[in-house]
Amino acid sequence: MYELRIVRERRTGYPASRGPLQNSSAVVRAFRDHFNQLDREQVVVVLLDAKNRALGYHVVSTGILNASLVHPREVFKAAILANAAALIVIHNHPSGDPVPSAEDHAITERLVSAGQLLGIAVPDHIVIGDDAAFAFSDAGLLSSKSEPAVAAEGDAEERRQ
Repeated sequence: MYELRIVRERRTGYPASRGPLQNSSAVVRAFRDHFNQLDREQVVVVLLDAKNRALGYHVVSTGILNASLVHPREVFKAAILANAAALIVIHNHPSGDPVPSAEDHAITERLVSAGQLLGIAVPDHIVIGDDAAFAFSDAGLLSSKSEPAVAAEGDAEERRQ
């Protein structure tokens, strides 16, 4: 038997607790220190409310030198429990080169699709390197599918009236 409890902490120690995360640069500034000292890949999701304010963050996976296991179930579990409207995926490349791999592109596409199904937007996936970062949103690689499909629910409500 399992029991789930959500505890809302009011401490200000979270890297992204300084207001809305309006763009990829703000996300990188908030989380660069978290990734600076890591010697292996780590995948983190930043959970956002409807106003792009961080609800918190969750370490999804800590991998090996050049890979990390990521499954949509693990990515969205924390978002669902936190009632997040959106999430941003961030991971590091210990090699220092932030250019995304083919696997990074594939998992981003998969997460955007899963987010659309769940109604949780995935507005960005950011890869942090030594001196630079790569944001899928800045490169125009996230389709409009990253917005949750809430219009369909509204349309159904209008049809019932």
